[in-house]
Amino acid sequence: MRAYIRLLRPHQWTKNLFVFTGIVFSHRWGEAGLWYQVISAAVAFSLASSGIYALNDVTDREQDRAHPRKRHRPVASGAVSPLQALLLGAGCLLLGLAISLQVSLTAFWLLVGYVVMNGAYSVRLKHVVILDIFIIAAGFMLRILVGTEGVAIEPSRWLLLCGFMLTLFLGAAKRRAELMEVESPGGETRQRRVLSEYSPALLDLILGITATGSIITYGLYTMSPEVIRMQGTANLVYTLPIVIYGLFRYLYRLYGHGSGGDPSTDLFRDPHLLAVGILWAGATLVLLR
Repeated sequence: MRAYIRLLRPHQWTKNLFVFTGIVFSHRWGEAGLWYQVISAAVAFSLASSGIYALNDVTDREQDRAHPRKRHRPVASGAVSPLQALLLGAGCLLLGLAISLQVSLTAFWLLVGYVVMNGAYSVRLKHVVILDIFIIAAGFMLRILVGTEGVAIEPSRWLLLCGFMLTLFLGAAKRRAELMEVESPGGETRQRRVLSEYSPALLDLILGITATGSIITYGLYTMSPEVIRMQGTANLVYTLPIVIYGLFRYLYRLYGHGSGGDPSTDLFRDPHLLAVGILWAGATLVLLR
């Protein structure tokens, strides 16, 4: 059972917190039906992403066996057979799609788009330089959209732009961390094919641009007259220093400790990042009350 759980990578479900972006900023917290829809959408994304991880582990099992870390994955190590992983992955995908259909037709098609995009990413697009980062970002953006458009919440355009810049930042940080791992003394000799197309200078430039874009677009979101009118407060701008600190801390972890490749685990490994996340969420909820 432990091997099956590892196959589904439940620690990655923290990425689905992006699904709750819409309801947090919508001022519709008292609608139990809306909460049910958003939670269902997050569950659907969790199941679908786990299904994709299981199917990917089957297709990548030969490469994973030659990898010093990935060889311990359930399929590569033999703890779970390819057939068992395929059946479990397909079951998770179908169940996730069924749940999304109960949320709305829009949520269903957004999740279908996520599944198709990840299938194309696994087969081919993860080897295409720059485009691979955009696809990583698109996966996060689809989570935001399913938690807004998928449950009939009109998203702020500034918020969507901020989300896009932030998710591009996370995608670039993932590639930079992988490149640093390969280049480090005693680092992994096997690497993603696409990493040979990246240079440290290019990824550093992308990180600088996207971090700056995230800060500016979030600041503009908090000061937007439309947002101030809808939220009933102009004080959201005071959460900006928390966001800036969080980004700088993430960069510190990336360059100082070689982390940043997996935000799902980095969030819980670093007490500063965890405290920043809790403080930002708490301050935002208090200001929007």
